[in-house]
Amino acid sequence: MRTGIVTDSTSDLPPERVKRLGIVVVPALVILDGREYVDGVNLSRQEFYQRLPALREVSTAAPSIGEFQRAYRQLFEAGARQIVSIHVAASLSAICQVACMAAQEFAGRVEVVDSGQLSFGLGLQVLAAAEAARRGESLEAIHQAIRSTRQRLWVKAALDTMEYLRRSGRVSNVVARLGGAFHVRPLIELRDGMVKAIGLVRTPSQAEAWLARDLRSLPRLERLAILHTGAEARAQRFLERMRQELGDRWPEESWLINVTAVIGAHLGPNGLGYAAVRAAD
Repeated sequence: MRTGIVTDSTSDLPPERVKRLGIVVVPALVILDGREYVDGVNLSRQEFYQRLPALREVSTAAPSIGEFQRAYRQLFEAGARQIVSIHVAASLSAICQVACMAAQEFAGRVEVVDSGQLSFGLGLQVLAAAEAARRGESLEAIHQAIRSTRQRLWVKAALDTMEYLRRSGRVSNVVARLGGAFHVRPLIELRDGMVKAIGLVRTPSQAEAWLARDLRSLPRLERLAILHTGAEARAQRFLERMRQELGDRWPEESWLINVTAVIGAHLGPNGLGYAAVRAAD
């Protein structure tokens, strides 16, 4: 093993890819009404979204420096010469900063990358890096695979409410109050480390119509994930709809992903979205 790949649990990577590519995933923390949970370890996504509407206080926290150090040490002991550690946007979480502090122990052998993304927008960059690493490519080639994926990436979503974004401070209070006043649903885009409100709709059907139009407007795709926050039946219907509408433009690789609790805590339940990478030229 020449280059080890590490990420955090906000990447929403499919477990089979994590196992196949030897990616090490460091779990973040979720705090529900004062009780701490380890993301994906003692709190399932299904349980989280079932409980979310009734919870009074929901927050998240980065893994400890020690957790990252253990992950890096594990890979070095397995034979890695160097590590690329790719994480959720530093503007949205302290995870990148903690990973950087942990990397200081390893004398320049760990490079921490700010993905500028979250959820599978991060995950798609991690997959590209891990696939390049598995092929035995150079460190520069791995970084180029990450950059190329990021440049070809779209991550958009229609949320059911602005309340959770307002609590997290991810949109302005003016926009959040507008959403609450008129009972509208925000359309958001994740780009350059920012959650950008790009529109408002009133109903779930309008939200799905907007997402469908947006997906149809994209060029040929290499990979696509339909994302949801505890809305599996709705997301499955939307996936099948888009598979039919895109026809032979449907990418070879696609996933249906229930977004991890650490992200769902800030987006709220019943959201629907996508992460897509256009095919390379």
